[in-house]
Amino acid sequence: MNEKIERLKGKLIVSCQALPHEPLHSSFIMGRMARAAAEGGAMGIRANTKEDIKEIQLNVDLPIIGIVKRDYEDSRVYITPTMKEVDELMEVSPEIIALDATEALRPGGVTLDEFFMQIKHKYPEQLLMADCSTAEEALHADEIGFDFIGTTLVGYTPQSRGHRIEENDFEILRKIIEKSTHRVIAEGNINTPQKARRVIELGAFSVVVGSVITRPQMITRTFVDELE
Repeated sequence: MNEKIERLKGKLIVSCQALPHEPLHSSFIMGRMARAAAEGGAMGIRANTKEDIKEIQLNVDLPIIGIVKRDYEDSRVYITPTMKEVDELMEVSPEIIALDATEALRPGGVTLDEFFMQIKHKYPEQLLMADCSTAEEALHADEIGFDFIGTTLVGYTPQSRGHRIEENDFEILRKIIEKSTHRVIAEGNINTPQKARRVIELGAFSVVVGSVITRPQMITRTFVDELE
């Protein structure tokens, strides 16, 4: 692992993303969002699309977890689903590329194991992060050789619906950390500083926080809901 990646240990990664339907959708804005996160002490950034990543790289010198979110009609996988998205990301060389590592088949009926091997064959040195939704998926991703195991999709898939990462003092996370040989990155609904600190105490290598820092429309909604 390079020095940039080592600096992520025990630290905060901020997810700077805005999808086309969101008010802050703009590579320029995501670049400034990343700069603001860096000023606040973030040690890494998670970002979507090569355009946003390129702009972020102009604004901060932090390791980036890169993804491309794209929908395909024949698959429910949308986080870096095919080699096309991996190739796009490699144009800007993020330190880590994250992809859906759930049990769902990729477009064209490709399994996770097949896709992982395709990436490793084409880009053997690239670090990869598995975005998982269950402990079983996480441990399978660990077994096939992902460099980082993430809890990104807990609660967002049919097989994990109803689960929340913080349930029973992060029970799913603790199980993954206990049995994984690779580094575990806690992500998903970690929406308070106290939760972020707790996952690091439990042994997570790093923690990703997104919406509660970088999506003002959602932050605003929490205040409005409380008032109503």
